[in-house]
Amino acid sequence: MDATQQVLAAADALIAAFAANDVDAYFGAFAPEASFIFHATPVRLMSRDAYRAEWDGWVADSDLRVLDCVSSNRAVQFVDGIALFMHDVNTTISTRDGEATLAERETIVFRQDESGRWLAWHEHLSPRAA
Repeated sequence: MDATQQVLAAADALIAAFAANDVDAYFGAFAPEASFIFHATPVRLMSRDAYRAEWDGWVADSDLRVLDCVSSNRAVQFVDGIALFMHDVNTTISTRDGEATLAERETIVFRQDESGRWLAWHEHLSPRAA
């Protein structure tokens, strides 16, 4: 499997864990020092633990649950051993307020750890233009 296929497989595993609400597998796809920028979150989250705490708050405050997540318009670029995975993502969520589908654009930066596994190191999510 070439590097592009490896990155796509890592992205697919991350997305599948997210869609299945497999929180341990989802957060396990990120390096501990990963950082996160989400358009609906007022601060940068500077570690996997900070994002996990934010996630746990969303679940506690609104009963957040992911119902589906579909990735499309995918691309991978490499720069000095870092992989940039870009895609459009439609996520259907459920909260106490009901269901909603979010149309967003996302970039996930992957890098290989010592074992050769591609881990997400940075995630940036923004609303997708209509």
